[in-house]
Amino acid sequence: MTRRFYDRLAADYHRIYADWPSSVRRQGEALHRLLGGSPRRVLDCACGIGTQALGLAAQGHEVVGTDLSPGALARVPDLPVAAADMRALPFPDATFDAVVCADNSLPHLLTPEDVRRALTEMHRVLRRGGRLILSTRDYDEARRTHPAATPPSVHEAPDGRTITFQLWHWHPDGERYDVELFQVFPNLTTKVHTTTYWAITRAELQDLVDVAGFSGPMWHEPEESGFFQPVLTAET
Repeated sequence: MTRRFYDRLAADYHRIYADWPSSVRRQGEALHRLLGGSPRRVLDCACGIGTQALGLAAQGHEVVGTDLSPGALARVPDLPVAAADMRALPFPDATFDAVVCADNSLPHLLTPEDVRRALTEMHRVLRRGGRLILSTRDYDEARRTHPAATPPSVHEAPDGRTITFQLWHWHPDGERYDVELFQVFPNLTTKVHTTTYWAITRAELQDLVDVAGFSGPMWHEPEESGFFQPVLTAET
């Protein structure tokens, strides 16, 4: 389901953002600061169309991207990429200085065991002293309030405006939810894409990061980091 969601969305993914090039730049700058401000060899293990990977490369990092979606990867220019599941990364041990898994990618994995497997793989491919950077939605709040929708976002382009919004359908367990992502295009045609997430709390995620072998986990709020979601960093 996740691969199909992103393969179908790939051609229009940039329209989720009001201004995608500006988002690439801002996110790259924020992640660069979280990486200590010096160039590193970085794996973006859920790179999509390259929003974070391209921003990091512009900051001087050597970036490799992987993603479950070949359709999304086909849109990433000028970076080495490979189609791969984050639970089975196609790299030798101790290959990277940092692993980035941003923009709520990890919660596509719907069980603690699958999240643990992915985090263990991220730990494996990091060198000693390497850094993990994860970002998710603020799921502590979502688990309390169970929102039914997201506010619309508007992408401005020469051909007109694209409006994107989501409807959320919570499972009976109160932890997982199905998403219908709507995009209304300038000609008023509409596409709907569906997928599922686990609204993993900070405590649940931090426990799994610990189990995977990381140390020193720390949360960074958007107002502190400049990134648009809460970020968890940890070290090998």
